[in-house]
Amino acid sequence: MVTGMGAVTPIGNTLEEYWESLKKGVSGITKVTRFDPSRFSSQVVGEIKGFDPTLYLERKEARRMDLVEQYSIATAQQAFDDAGLDSSRLDLYRAGVIIGSGIGGIETFEKQHSTLLNDGPSRVSPFFIPMMIIDMSAGLVSMRFGFKGPNYATVSACSTSAHAIADAFMLIQRGSADLMVAGGSEATITPASLAGFCSARAISTRNEEPEKASRPFDQKRDGFVMSEGSGMLILESLEHARKRGAKIYAEILGVGMSSDAYHITAPSPEGEGASRSMQMALADSGLKPEEIDYINAHGTSTLLGDISETLAIKKVFGEMAKKIPVNATKSMIGHLLGAAGAVEIIASIKSMEEGILHPTVNYEFPDPQCDLDYVPNQTREAEVKVAISNSFGFGGHNITIALKKFRE
Repeated sequence: MVTGMGAVTPIGNTLEEYWESLKKGVSGITKVTRFDPSRFSSQVVGEIKGFDPTLYLERKEARRMDLVEQYSIATAQQAFDDAGLDSSRLDLYRAGVIIGSGIGGIETFEKQHSTLLNDGPSRVSPFFIPMMIIDMSAGLVSMRFGFKGPNYATVSACSTSAHAIADAFMLIQRGSADLMVAGGSEATITPASLAGFCSARAISTRNEEPEKASRPFDQKRDGFVMSEGSGMLILESLEHARKRGAKIYAEILGVGMSSDAYHITAPSPEGEGASRSMQMALADSGLKPEEIDYINAHGTSTLLGDISETLAIKKVFGEMAKKIPVNATKSMIGHLLGAAGAVEIIASIKSMEEGILHPTVNYEFPDPQCDLDYVPNQTREAEVKVAISNSFGFGGHNITIALKKFRE
């Protein structure tokens, strides 16, 4: 059961701000402001704006954390508060944390590497390693709340936070925990990260129209937009949630996980791996294809990725595929990499709660190879009882999570 949520994104630094911006079709994509991007082929990103770590941390604590950890703390605290939790009333040995990141504290790595080269090894910060390593977000959150159950990080590129949520779900399902904090965080708006994706020719170069750079399923898409932020969920067993009188947003019904075993960055032909993850999620949940009301797509705005996901959906749902609304959260927030799955699952849950599907913005030129109902440009009212959310990562990692609106 999902009982709490938190989000820090390019269109809002709280769950409420994020969701309201999604409904309005607000784009958070701008030109890079943290460094001079003039030498980069791509200059558009989804930066977090106006984030104040001192709302969650003492100033001294914040200085000893990379942004990726600050975002994790912020969203974990939001989710904790949203769930109405009180550590003194919990069995801390049965409460755990799984928080992943695709890249981790790369800003810290770049700065400390520069320090090493320019000033020598003695000037490297003693906090360099804790600020950089991916598992530290989970460790810090567990210390914050005193949670002494399962505690680790997942890493599967753009599938990372969805895998964290899946792991948390399965740990609760098998009786190893009563409550889990799960999600992901990413803070990759740095020169090295941007340069790497530019060299790979994976990201959009629509530099003169940043807000239109992320355009999933549109014929004129030219790559994804690198973004940053964090999404976090509180998961509980039904018994635990009921015992403490928690508000329950939604139920995770099941998960499907597969590997393309094909290419380091390109999806498998015709979405073979993606279709299997969706089929496995349906089977794990005991769902029939006709029971799915809505699909939150991975929808990155890459040429091959969007076609592959469209083909995969058609393979799983057949003739029904064109009747199921499919939207792409990344059209507004860009690609949060390791945090993408979590914030998109949050969007799916809010859609269930309010009966509203956010638009896929920048859908202006239909692609004949992408011919599903992508909820183009306008918010839509729709009853959503059951949904699936897709996440696919470099390395061929595929995961689909099935969700159901909770009703007593």
